[in-house]
Amino acid sequence: MNLCLIGHGIPCLILANILANKNIQISIFDEVESKQKFKTRTLGITKKNINYLKKEKINLENNAWFINSIKIFNESINDKEILNFGPVDDKLFSVIKYNKFNSILKKNLKKKKLIKFIKKKKLIFYNSILSKKNNFDLIINFDGKNKISKELFFRKQIKNYDSIAYTTLINHQKCDNRVAHQIFTKFGPIAFLPCSNNETSIVFSMFRQSKNIKEDDILKLIKKYNKKYLIKSFSKIEKFNLKSLLLKNYHNNNILCFGDNIHKIHPLAGQGLNMTIRDIGILSELIDKKKELGLSLDKSIFKDFENKTKHYNYLFASGIDFIYEFFKIDNKLNNNYSNKIFTFLENNTLFKKYSINFADKGLI
Repeated sequence: MNLCLIGHGIPCLILANILANKNIQISIFDEVESKQKFKTRTLGITKKNINYLKKEKINLENNAWFINSIKIFNESINDKEILNFGPVDDKLFSVIKYNKFNSILKKNLKKKKLIKFIKKKKLIFYNSILSKKNNFDLIINFDGKNKISKELFFRKQIKNYDSIAYTTLINHQKCDNRVAHQIFTKFGPIAFLPCSNNETSIVFSMFRQSKNIKEDDILKLIKKYNKKYLIKSFSKIEKFNLKSLLLKNYHNNNILCFGDNIHKIHPLAGQGLNMTIRDIGILSELIDKKKELGLSLDKSIFKDFENKTKHYNYLFASGIDFIYEFFKIDNKLNNNYSNKIFTFLENNTLFKKYSINFADKGLI
């Protein structure tokens, strides 16, 4: 069995680590990793996924900062706290810096003898895949912009949020920092995600403004919405456009798309990577079942994966999109609906329990 992973970033590295533990020969082709630098980006990982990664020998406990409560506010209702998930005795979820996670995964891969990196010009490599003149039994493609995706996986449902996510890290005076805050503002949702007792990640998903907004304007807004931290400094602001994406067909012959290539969602709930980790768990389980039965790993496993995950991923992504659209529309209506709804939900323990379970485990 010779399996090829095409792409870059954390989802690809997680899958490579897990498959290598199953004694599968893996070749990785990555054309852009060296160009990627996410100095301010952080990732939220659910408790269930932290435990799953630990079981798969990817232990993040000493590098991730656990959160035991999430407080949600609405600026239009006098900065009122509309929901509070927690505190819980155990971890609600954990936050880890992108670059730190990336480094851990690469370090683990260096210990794996069954991993090799392909060094070819991208045009030659992609043509060998498309013409089927290669030695790979199965191919998993994480890159939605490469030639393979453009020629074979072009049927997509795309929604442009007409928003930009601005990310930065604030260094602040030490404090008890286990509570995440999210505020729905007239500019869009802003999240304060603790990384340590003196560092917090900011993700500000702003509706696109009629005029070009400057970095100083972003910093002023962050200071305005910050109600907790004595800020010492900001890291350089990074930004990226926001859109959702759902791929119509996950596989074509012996090629499977994966990660953000099959689903991309709004970051307001921090669920993008968690969806992918759940997908990895399902694919890993399907592989284990094939091996237990003494069956060869062939392209049928990709069909099984699509059948088991596609409808769940669609429903989960639609749920996140609904939350975003609800707050966006309600904001325009001066919160005529949300104030009453969240007054009821805040006191509904069953709703809170289900919401925490939904965020932690997804729909599966």
